[in-house]
Amino acid sequence: MDTIRGAQGSGSGQIVIGLDIGGTKTHGLLLVDGVPAGEAVSGSANVQNVTPAQAAANLAEIFTALGPVPANRVIAGSGGIDTADDADALRALISPHVPGAAVDVIHDTRLILAAGQTPAGIALIAGTGSVAWGLNPAGEEARCGGWGYLLGDEGSAYWMAREAVRHTLRRFNLRQQPDELSAALLTACSVTDPEQLIALFHDTGTGRRYWASKASVVFDAATQGSAAGSEIVAAGARHLAGLAADTARLLDNSGPVVVGGGLGMYQPLLRDRLRQDLERAGLTGIRFLEQDPVHGVRYLAAQDVQRG
Repeated sequence: MDTIRGAQGSGSGQIVIGLDIGGTKTHGLLLVDGVPAGEAVSGSANVQNVTPAQAAANLAEIFTALGPVPANRVIAGSGGIDTADDADALRALISPHVPGAAVDVIHDTRLILAAGQTPAGIALIAGTGSVAWGLNPAGEEARCGGWGYLLGDEGSAYWMAREAVRHTLRRFNLRQQPDELSAALLTACSVTDPEQLIALFHDTGTGRRYWASKASVVFDAATQGSAAGSEIVAAGARHLAGLAADTARLLDNSGPVVVGGGLGMYQPLLRDRLRQDLERAGLTGIRFLEQDPVHGVRYLAAQDVQRG
């Protein structure tokens, strides 16, 4: 667990804890009267990626790091919140740490839009997974993607690494020597034979997080001139733009589009291609987050205060 910053709040104001629960990490933010008073990072608390016991342990680290404060409210954004049962299960893990506090569980795409400080628009996550969610001025919502890595998550870090594995195995089947991308992937996975990737990919010890971490191999290869790496990045951008465009059509709303997630925020090559594809699809107001999505909790809490 990594504590970024910690400070005890004082006074009797509103104390809100925000959680951004992603596929590889959980980011916590303590707000006292709307002002950040502490931050902490631990492992993922998303039970689609870790066991319930590990999720509970990672949440415990977050709340311990933020300190024993009398929180009034928790706003937790997480992937995989598709049903009321999903929300209730996460709420049950959080509530023991904040007795008496209201616990709101939302899909993590809402944090993206809120972090972009816009009341309506389209949030697009390109991280360990991928999903688009939108809200139009009439209050209508729509979501595309976010089905998880077994059914979708096109354009995500996991997807890009899997495509690199598929590319490498395809060359092997055709009796071709490893190209730049294949050679880099073999090195990154500490194997010498492309065929070894098959067993490694299906090994229970190399799950979603392991392969998502190999997406950097694709971007590095593309940056160094690999045609295969560039095509995977381009295909990922097309898939992501398609999610946003489908969401926009459902809502009859062309933007703004707020892009978050590790790939969307920190991979310039993907950002450039994604911006082009989003603009080509007629979407407007495209912005890439420059602050962590958990800070969207500040916007959500402030909006509630204004309404109340």
